[in-house]
Amino acid sequence: MWEDEQSQQQSASGMKAYSIDLRQKVIDTYNNQEGSQRKLAIRFSVSLTFIQKLLKRYRSNATVEPKAHGGGNTSKLSSEQMAIVITLLEEDNDAILVELCSRLEERTGVLVSRATMGR
Repeated sequence: MWEDEQSQQQSASGMKAYSIDLRQKVIDTYNNQEGSQRKLAIRFSVSLTFIQKLLKRYRSNATVEPKAHGGGNTSKLSSEQMAIVITLLEEDNDAILVELCSRLEERTGVLVSRATMGR
């Protein structure tokens, strides 16, 4: 039914916000008393929690816009340090992560974990 909106739910990097169009359709349908919150969740193939939170946000802020992304972790390496990592990879593209960590520390004095280097 709402393939466009459903396809927007998930991306390679995680969950995406539902479209404004879908959000507005849910609000309009609810305001027209076309079903309970539970029935709306089934009808629009979303969770009951999504419906509840959307309605709460609409009532308190008069908006259906999704909240801004909360942020996340900041990068451990600056853009200059990332450029050095790229140079290290160009110099030896067979280097393992531990070697790259050591070489980065030698050149910049910055020690990062193997996991950070992998990311």
